[in-house]
Amino acid sequence: MHQVITPKIMYFGTPVVLISTQNPDGSPNLAPMSSAWWINESCMLGMSKQSQTVRNLQRTGECVLNLPDDSLVGAVDRLALTTGREDVPEYKAKIGCVYVSDKFKHAGLTPVASQLVAPPRVLECPVQLEAKLEKLHDFDHGGIAALEVKIVRAYFDEAILNDQKRHYVDTDKWRPLIMSFCEFYGLGEQVHGSRLAKVF
Repeated sequence: MHQVITPKIMYFGTPVVLISTQNPDGSPNLAPMSSAWWINESCMLGMSKQSQTVRNLQRTGECVLNLPDDSLVGAVDRLALTTGREDVPEYKAKIGCVYVSDKFKHAGLTPVASQLVAPPRVLECPVQLEAKLEKLHDFDHGGIAALEVKIVRAYFDEAILNDQKRHYVDTDKWRPLIMSFCEFYGLGEQVHGSRLAKVF
């Protein structure tokens, strides 16, 4: 039996991303989010236009998409109610967000230099994607931005690569942190082999 409801949020389950950007003073900002999806070398990100991350991206056009595995859930959760804006937006203040100047330190994560963009990568994340902003689209009546970014360099921890095909991720080793209806989850076991996987 199905019921017609208006869910509080439509967040069915997507990977968590830690986005690093560069603040106006040159310091790094680090923000967790999970409204992200990829096609080939492009990624679409959905974020509030009032966030420091979006402001930084609009100004510099650069970021790193760091994908944590499920072992990093504690670090990600420490960033959940923080903002890189000294003037904390009212809607964030209402839910308890506070300004944090050094988010890497706050989360217990390590910044490492990128090669093609200014923002640092997160050392502990098994996947790190340097990216450049292609286009910003207004979304959801103007309060949300849909940001199209192009991946310009990709780093993968050797521990998650396929032993025979080193340019393939071993899906039995990659354990992404997933956000589903604002709760953290890991992946379960594979439920069925995919015919599509044999094509790529």
